[in-house]
Amino acid sequence: MFTLHPQLEADTIMLGDFPLCRLLLMNDAAYPWFILVPRREDIREIFELDEADQAAFLQESTFLARRLSEVFAADKINVAALGNLVPQLHVHHIVRYHDDPAWPAPVWGKAPARPYTPKELAAMLLKVGLVLGEGAELVNEDEEGEDRT
Repeated sequence: MFTLHPQLEADTIMLGDFPLCRLLLMNDAAYPWFILVPRREDIREIFELDEADQAAFLQESTFLARRLSEVFAADKINVAALGNLVPQLHVHHIVRYHDDPAWPAPVWGKAPARPYTPKELAAMLLKVGLVLGEGAELVNEDEEGEDRT
């Protein structure tokens, strides 16, 4: 049974599920920062996914990166799977701008995370709807039938 690593649970806001991956928003308002986590047990690396899941992961990651780039008018999309502190496979999709607080360096360790205010989170969730756009049907409902986006 899939469970989200406690550190990811603590640091993110759950947005919903694609067919394979859970879509999370990093609770750091300094960057539009999303994370995909394949809903598979005990997976640390992309190569540990079976071939069908690898293909699904690539499709979901590509869809997300393309839509983030378009909706946020990104200068660059950073996609990274590090897992040095959180071993569960999770892949960061970070919208970057030439004038963001960490540019051109990686975002890790530049400044403490600045959690979203309720107003900032509401605005971000509206943009998430634009990001999902025609892919909104990829986001599943939870067991109680409630939309998670």
